[in-house]
Amino acid sequence: MKDELGLSEEAYGLAFSAFFWIYAPVQLFAGWLCDRFSVYRLMSIGILLWAGSTLLMGFAGGFASLLVLRTMLGVGESISFPGSSKIIARHVPPEGRGVANASVATGLALGPAIGTLAGGLILGQWGWRVIFLVFGIVTLLWLVPWRVTVRVLPTTGHHDGGAKVPVQALLRNWSLWSMSIVHALGNWCFYFLLAWLPLFLTKSRGFSIGEMTTLATLGYAVQGACALAYGHFSDWWTRSGRSEATCRRGMMIVSQLVSAGAILGLAFAHGAVAIGILLCLAGAATAALSLNLYAVAQMFAGPRAAGTWVGFQNALGNVSGIFGPIITGIVVQRAGYESAFILTAAVALTGAIWWWLAVPIIRQIELD
Repeated sequence: MKDELGLSEEAYGLAFSAFFWIYAPVQLFAGWLCDRFSVYRLMSIGILLWAGSTLLMGFAGGFASLLVLRTMLGVGESISFPGSSKIIARHVPPEGRGVANASVATGLALGPAIGTLAGGLILGQWGWRVIFLVFGIVTLLWLVPWRVTVRVLPTTGHHDGGAKVPVQALLRNWSLWSMSIVHALGNWCFYFLLAWLPLFLTKSRGFSIGEMTTLATLGYAVQGACALAYGHFSDWWTRSGRSEATCRRGMMIVSQLVSAGAILGLAFAHGAVAIGILLCLAGAATAALSLNLYAVAQMFAGPRAAGTWVGFQNALGNVSGIFGPIITGIVVQRAGYESAFILTAAVALTGAIWWWLAVPIIRQIELD
């Protein structure tokens, strides 16, 4: 796709970041909507736009159309995390919060795993355009079981009643700002691998499309398996009477340190075995990130404000999706892939320090 559309490294990074130009700020509005209107209907509308944008990307004729469709995709996807967090906070008690968020985190891993594997096979046979056509249609099919499922769900759940929480009441809390910053630090690393790993493996390390597909899929598969394991572990920890907050903070500090080490190792690894092991470690670390960022947000916000909180946190957290790919593209084009990996490892290390020192005591804030 990059070659056919004539995209440089900087243009590729710009096109990747275009998704976040609208995705990040719209999160603020999407989270507010989830706390005030039918979150189930909002999820359906978002998926319709999300799938349609994906399908139309198969007809992209150049940089401009790609840019427009990426921003449309951002609008569609903006409802996903505030919506899922609102539903979990509404229907799931604390002792089930780990597995519930782990299910979402597993989906976050299996999507790229299956997408990379299937996309690589489709690419080899029919080219990149067919990937978007197939994935757009498959995503639309999700609406059928979703509509069947939500018909039987109650509209309220655990302590979900009461007056709506004003946005300004949340903005006065350092907890929200601190979580938003650490979210951005974690996302920088996740989006770096998502955007640049295929190009790094094929252009810098000389792997074929098939070999790249296998290595990337391996990392995402480990991420999915670890997310489920972490979810069961954190729920067991909570049911045993131990502090859920201590568990989740500890998991995040360790995972960010592991992520920093794995990404730094990738900068200097060349063999398939070494790269595969490092990608597995990065996947295991990312699993903790995708599980705990939203679980901790739900702990801070509670059911009444989970949508608005996660919307704001995700908005600031995805600022790294706007600037990260652009900065990485500039670094890769001017200093090479090794420098980009070293920079990303430093960001991951900063995330570990932030979880240790800057995230306050994890408990539900006073909302009244």
